[in-house]
Amino acid sequence: VQLQASGGGLAQTGGSLRLSCAASGVSVSTYIMGWYRQAPGEQRELVATITPSGRSTTYADSVKGRFTISRDNMKNTVSLQMDSLKPEDTSVYYCHPRFSEYWGQGTLVTVSS
Repeated sequence: VQLQASGGGLAQTGGSLRLSCAASGVSVSTYIMGWYRQAPGEQRELVATITPSGRSTTYADSVKGRFTISRDNMKNTVSLQMDSLKPEDTSVYYCHPRFSEYWGQGTLVTVSS
């Protein structure tokens, strides 16, 4: 199983990035998918989730109204559109099929002030 997150990089405050997660060896269509993040010295935080159908999403209060999670079950991918970025969004971001043991390497997002 591989979960390859990409799209991270350096952004300015107020900017945007779009993260993608390509899964192989596992069908994301059967899972609630989540995006998590972990900043240095901090615990991993759940940022957003999306149900298998894509009809229901949840967001952490810290990103609500700024981030949008989506999925493409045909392409076996999950995405996270991040707008109005803030320095406190700086973290390594991971996608994760919830309640599974599968984690990828993550992608680093750095937001400069």
